[in-house]
Amino acid sequence: MLRSFATSRPKFLLAVVLLLVTVVRTDQTFADDPARSEKLETATFGGGCYWCTEAIFQQIDGVQSVKPGFMGGRSDSPTYDQVLTGRTGHVEVVQLQFDPERVGYEKLLEIFWKTHDPTTRNRQGPDLGSQYRSVVFYHSDDQKQTAIEYKTLLARSRTFRGRIVTTIEPASEFFVAKDDHIDFFKKNPENQYCERYLVPKLEKLKKQFPDDLKDHSSK
Repeated sequence: MLRSFATSRPKFLLAVVLLLVTVVRTDQTFADDPARSEKLETATFGGGCYWCTEAIFQQIDGVQSVKPGFMGGRSDSPTYDQVLTGRTGHVEVVQLQFDPERVGYEKLLEIFWKTHDPTTRNRQGPDLGSQYRSVVFYHSDDQKQTAIEYKTLLARSRTFRGRIVTTIEPASEFFVAKDDHIDFFKKNPENQYCERYLVPKLEKLKKQFPDDLKDHSSK
């Protein structure tokens, strides 16, 4: 694991601060309208380090909450250290609560697939192990069908050079990560791992999906 908690070089500070401006924005619409919160749906994705996927989906308009954690394993209440061994069968995931009237599940799938490498089995960047595998955990038959169809579309269009190894599986019990892993990038913007691997992902996200970001919807 290369996720060092050391302080990063100052020359990246400005870029990190600018990215955090959009990450820390919160959507007050749901708090002001309890009835609307009843329409929220759940999505769960595993695309490598959940520090990265959490920060990415926190910026998407229509996503009310993002929680990092674990899913798909064999043991109850796994700890972070246990999951890191790769022996529990769990995957690092993020679980989203989103408003389908503001962002569709298909759009979330597009963002998920285009912000990580779905062609590397049990690996994302420097992180190796089955806990980092690419997976969509569906919460309904509609989500399952949408994910299958979108994966097929990506394969036929040859969006990626390699074969897509993302699995599509039924959601199981979700174990939320401990507090020190929640909002990790917000709390640790100068972390070296985030600086090297997460900041470029966020910059790419802004270029690829400018109209889907929370800061865009407020303009």
